[in-house]
Amino acid sequence: SRPSQIAPLLKRWPNVWIDIAGLGSAAVISELGHSLQLHPLAVEDSVHVHQRAKVDDYGDHLFVVARMSNPGEKHTTEQCSLFLRTGMLVTFQERMGDSWGSIRERLRMGRGPLRNQGVDYLAYLLLDAMVDSFFPTLEAIGDQLDEYDERLADNDLTQNFQQLHETRHELLSLRRAIRPHRDMVNELVRDDCQFVTPETRVFLRDCYDHVIQLLDMVESYRELTADLREFQMSLVGNRMNEIMKVLTVISTVFMPLSFIVGLYGMNFNTRSPWNMPELNWTLGYPFALGLMLASIAGMLYFFRRRGWF
Repeated sequence: SRPSQIAPLLKRWPNVWIDIAGLGSAAVISELGHSLQLHPLAVEDSVHVHQRAKVDDYGDHLFVVARMSNPGEKHTTEQCSLFLRTGMLVTFQERMGDSWGSIRERLRMGRGPLRNQGVDYLAYLLLDAMVDSFFPTLEAIGDQLDEYDERLADNDLTQNFQQLHETRHELLSLRRAIRPHRDMVNELVRDDCQFVTPETRVFLRDCYDHVIQLLDMVESYRELTADLREFQMSLVGNRMNEIMKVLTVISTVFMPLSFIVGLYGMNFNTRSPWNMPELNWTLGYPFALGLMLASIAGMLYFFRRRGWF
């Protein structure tokens, strides 16, 4: 439908919700904003999708920006802009597909008091759905971290350390997207705005609680991610120390063997008092092997008494 076809709807119905999915045509959006008498700066912010969650009061209408999570894609959120005026709610989305399916179904079926409430209550439902869209994403991250923790507890170091780094980066992106919602919803709850009734502000307090809960989850998972990184690095360090200890023991054990072999490998057989009688002794070779075995046994016994292994 064209923007010119919206004006008759505003005259026919007391409450109208206009939802624009996709921001492909700047000319159509500009025409729509002009026909609905929306502030041009607010229309420009709705097209530039890098905005933080915020609330702007333009006198005759209220402009709200919020972000919605895309659970199927990592590190991505979608900007949604809401224009709230008495009897009219206009929403702009970046793309098709959102978390508002249940709200549309309630409107079609006439379930609950939604049809009898104003557009500010509908705006609350949309904001609450966008805030709640972050919960499945964070719950999936929590399941990944729990699985990672269990594998590390079993000394399974086959996990990719890069995956943990990507999870931390995703949490950081979610934190930047969620944190501005706290001020945005708080402003809707506390400020005396003519477009939000006191009854709706009571429901917005619940939305504010959800934002605080999301921030607590993000901070908890970020701390858990840092702990898991340190735990994995300590396990790797301990395993490396064990390997170095075994190699050191082997090297230490072979040091006297190398001395004995080198000593008897000089083959000095002279008639001086300092000769090596073992060279002409029948049991010289078994004696040298026994001396080596005795050196190994003595060093292993010494290491065991000291508690080195």
